[in-house]
Amino acid sequence: MRAIRVHRFGGPEVLSLESLPDPVASHAQVVVRVHAIGVNPVDTYIREGTYGPREFPFTPGYDASGVIESVGAGVTDWKPGDRVVLYRPAAGTYAERVLSEATALFRLPASATFEQGASLGVPYLTAHVALFGRGRAQRGETVLVHGATGGVGVAAVQLAARAGLRVLGTGGTERGRELVRQQGVERVFDHTKPGCIDEIRSATGGKGPDLIIEMLANVNLENDLALLHTRGRVVIVGSRGTIQITPRHTMRGNLDVLGMSLHNCTPAEIASAFAEIAAGVEEHTVRPIVGTTLPLDQAARAHEQIMAPGAFGKIVLTCP
Repeated sequence: MRAIRVHRFGGPEVLSLESLPDPVASHAQVVVRVHAIGVNPVDTYIREGTYGPREFPFTPGYDASGVIESVGAGVTDWKPGDRVVLYRPAAGTYAERVLSEATALFRLPASATFEQGASLGVPYLTAHVALFGRGRAQRGETVLVHGATGGVGVAAVQLAARAGLRVLGTGGTERGRELVRQQGVERVFDHTKPGCIDEIRSATGGKGPDLIIEMLANVNLENDLALLHTRGRVVIVGSRGTIQITPRHTMRGNLDVLGMSLHNCTPAEIASAFAEIAAGVEEHTVRPIVGTTLPLDQAARAHEQIMAPGAFGKIVLTCP
């Protein structure tokens, strides 16, 4: 099989396409023939070494979808031919075949394509935990998805609309903002435009949103705190640096600044969140938007694109 391997930390150029032996399932394991692979910003941080030491070489990737090819002893819930979503198997997902623990599998909804299935792991789980686990979102509240045009942003808009929240969003390109308008957002703002924060405040009657899902805290957190309604919450999903904030903002409105990472979620929390996401897929209220598909051998290009401005849906690698 072919797989992407990393032998040293560095830029996208360290992603090397190599031939490896096909994996064999042992006890409680399955082999999945991969059809599509989700590319996430966290993949680039791991490749760069931001997340600390790793044993080389390794295959990157947390998300994929495909068909079970074989099962090992002790696997009773899955069989060859089952369509599945993989989330954080021990072996990385940038490969034509992945050896996975049976516990790292979820059933791919019948109405979803493999490309959509590869978009359901990190983005939708992150959005769900940010909104409802950490953000404590309640029906009728106003949520601002700050950076709504990427994979997590689109997921957050759809899940928030499904839950009966009033949804506002921001995006840096007209193409991206038009995408968000189609996903259930009430209003979308250009976050590159001077006066954007004032426009958002005006759209909430001067009160500000109850909850902000923040994709780039090192740029936006100070403004978020000045914007939030009393007892509001901002959940930090992403940050690429440091920022100086005014702590008195949090005192003004009894505000909460909440960080989140899926690494801190229990298996039960992940399973519960995925069950709700899958129900949304079957109801057609959750619709993963795949903006770019590239073949596996263009993983380096995918890493460049996901960190570039102008996010538009999910980036997916395919294994024909």
